[in-house]
Amino acid sequence: MLDPKIRDLASTGQNFGTVALTLPNGQIASHVMWVDADDDHIIFNTEVHRAKFRALSDGTQVTVTVWKAESPYAYAEVRGHVAEIVRGDEARAHIDALAARYTGTEYTNPIESERVIVKIAPDRQRTSNL
Repeated sequence: MLDPKIRDLASTGQNFGTVALTLPNGQIASHVMWVDADDDHIIFNTEVHRAKFRALSDGTQVTVTVWKAESPYAYAEVRGHVAEIVRGDEARAHIDALAARYTGTEYTNPIESERVIVKIAPDRQRTSNL
């Protein structure tokens, strides 16, 4: 179960997250992203052609840090693993919902491949100043 403070931070407002993972060549990559959450997962949305997605599979270890937009010293860190990848219409609708939350409009960037939702199950969670 995701800590309710983390769920609320990630699923409301314009609080950005950083997704950190290890690429196949061993380098660590981090990406600032729009984030979301449900009761059990921290969530992000990407496309299948991107390096971050190509580095993921079931069980891949990922760290997501989310900070409060108006107070960046208020943040949460979730260290976890890929629990589920959602494709299709649900993933497309999700990026539109994220865009509306973060920008006020539906997603307008061209989709080059396929949108996917990546759900991270927490193995370790912590918060600071939330």
